[in-house]
Amino acid sequence: MEAADENDSKPYDTRHESKPRSNTHQRSIVTAPAVSAAIMEENYDTTHPKLGIAIIINQVNFSGMAKREGSDRDRDSIGAVLESIGFDVRVFNNLDKKDLLDELDKVAHEDHLQSDCLVVVIMTHGDKDVLYASDKCYPIGCLWEPFLGDECSSLRGKPKLFFVQACRGNAFDKGVKLDKAVTDTVDSSSKRLLFLIPTMADLLVMYSTYDGHYSWRHPINGSWFIQSLSTELEQHAHTKEILQLLTAVSRRVAYQYQSNVPDNLAMDAMKQMPCVVSMLTKAFYIKPK
Repeated sequence: MEAADENDSKPYDTRHESKPRSNTHQRSIVTAPAVSAAIMEENYDTTHPKLGIAIIINQVNFSGMAKREGSDRDRDSIGAVLESIGFDVRVFNNLDKKDLLDELDKVAHEDHLQSDCLVVVIMTHGDKDVLYASDKCYPIGCLWEPFLGDECSSLRGKPKLFFVQACRGNAFDKGVKLDKAVTDTVDSSSKRLLFLIPTMADLLVMYSTYDGHYSWRHPINGSWFIQSLSTELEQHAHTKEILQLLTAVSRRVAYQYQSNVPDNLAMDAMKQMPCVVSMLTKAFYIKPK
């Protein structure tokens, strides 16, 4: 017997049709007016009085792990930019696991009805699928689980943006050569629309590096990723759609940076590629308040 998913994926052959096809698929499509209206909304609502809260978690010191030199520079850079854009910036330094999770839970229980979005930036040690507090590790999903639709009702339908500066493994990206020829070229309705959305909808996570790989940080100048994110937000926060802006962050990290460790050939001249996981359902433009 064929597996169910194989049956589901087979093309329908009308030559063997003896009776009308089942309307099971049609019954799975929601046709309520509220859903039709939501599908037509291409942009997130940015008419709220506030832009939203931006949480910055800066982990420098650890028990049993190396100090993250340069992370304070990242904290100051991204904090200043987010505040200048209009976010309510909350900074936390060197939290242990309990305090870190408690602070996230506190913010999740605040009222976000008057806000456009939520931003969380974390800078710490990490490995595959885990991040480190000052005392112990925790699953990375703990960052966003308190803010999902089934936990934080006042953020439902609003973008929740998470930026993770941390290693996701120990592999290095040696990069490849690219040869390229360059040519120079010069609705405000207040009625309620009720319908179901997925719990994970409207979430975006941007990792400083892709799965299994090392994330670079300069002990004085800060990390490639957070510095690039700060630069792009400072220059284009109000002019680019968020995914376009984050693509520019990826491009800046990928092209502009290369490790310089001449006394360690295994780490010298390495590259880094950020990774965006988007479950956003609309375009998001950061509007000045």
